[in-house]
Amino acid sequence: MPNDAPICNTSVETLRDNFARSNHVNTSSVQCGAIQMMTTTPARIIVVDDDIQVRTLLRNLLETEGYIVSEAANGQEMRSLIEAQPTNLITLDLKLAGEDGLALAQEVRAKHHIPIIMVTAKVDDIDKIIGLELGADDYITKPFNVREVLARVRAVLRRYDPTAGAQRTLKPGEHEKYAFSDWVLDITARELRTVDDQRADLTTAEFNLLELLVKHPTRVLSRDTIMNMMKGQEWAPFDRSIDTLVGRLRRKIELDSEHPSLIKTVRGVGYILAADVTRI
Repeated sequence: MPNDAPICNTSVETLRDNFARSNHVNTSSVQCGAIQMMTTTPARIIVVDDDIQVRTLLRNLLETEGYIVSEAANGQEMRSLIEAQPTNLITLDLKLAGEDGLALAQEVRAKHHIPIIMVTAKVDDIDKIIGLELGADDYITKPFNVREVLARVRAVLRRYDPTAGAQRTLKPGEHEKYAFSDWVLDITARELRTVDDQRADLTTAEFNLLELLVKHPTRVLSRDTIMNMMKGQEWAPFDRSIDTLVGRLRRKIELDSEHPSLIKTVRGVGYILAADVTRI
């Protein structure tokens, strides 16, 4: 099976064989994961899905990467697991039999500070948008792709890591800065500069949008989310103005604004900053 092949309908045995052959999930990465588990506390993940095959596939995939994984077939089992142990991440199927996955996501978000990755079918664009509006951190679609699942899990866990640089307190006179691609965004000075210190001229709205994207890297932000988070910032956003603003910002920071590599469009949902961000 190719490395990028969907795994939703693949047997556990085939999946394990694929792990051993994959350039991304190989024997050395498993060994590194084991070493990491000895030196750091591995993240605990709850996989919530009423399909036992899907739960098993996700559990095997995530455990191979060194995570501690528990399974829940419904909302009640999920609640019991959350109460019984610290939880770092939940993958939540939005189409649980007899239950509203969106309502469960809203419940988790209201009661706990636990990131949520929604699991949806490719056709459920409306559910994706609603889920993101309710506070879900990301989504994956069925059938799964090995690399995408792992990349999204890692990205969400990084954003919630309490030891990450973005959580540290500024010292007197220190600037809040973020590096991404070939850029450095200085929140304190409200400046965007290249790594060789060339300043980019941004409007207030462009800077505010970039700050929002940089502080939520690799997370899909719907247009409604962007509008809500930017209200009252010397700008009155509306749906189409977001697209116009994104276009203007792309022309200033992308190498090729017609084929953007930093600010990408997620069709039917919104936008995502597809770059690693480091607090400096």
